[in-house]
Amino acid sequence: MHRFKQLEIWKQSRQFCTQIYLVTYHFPSEERFGLTTQLRRSSVSIPSNIAEGSSRKSNKDFARFLEIAIGSAYEIETQLLISNDLGFITEENLNPLLSKIDIMTKMMYNFQVTLK
Repeated sequence: MHRFKQLEIWKQSRQFCTQIYLVTYHFPSEERFGLTTQLRRSSVSIPSNIAEGSSRKSNKDFARFLEIAIGSAYEIETQLLISNDLGFITEENLNPLLSKIDIMTKMMYNFQVTLK
């Protein structure tokens, strides 16, 4: 069992979730039940799955939850690109978020390898 609050990837994904909430705050109100909700749910999923996985007794189980978190990161990347296509997010705001997703995904992959 791991202490999720001490994991750097959990800390970073939690901060990333806050960034997503701040960015989507400026999305059009008609997107409240569309991309805004999708992005927020996906971003919450990353630290949540890391936390839940850390409670599992086996490293194999934890690795599975990291896999789910990685899937959520890819969902967010796609949703951010679509948001940019639709003009909801500027390149200036998009690029740092995509960079952060890339860093977090690599961290989760690397952590997965150590668990196996």
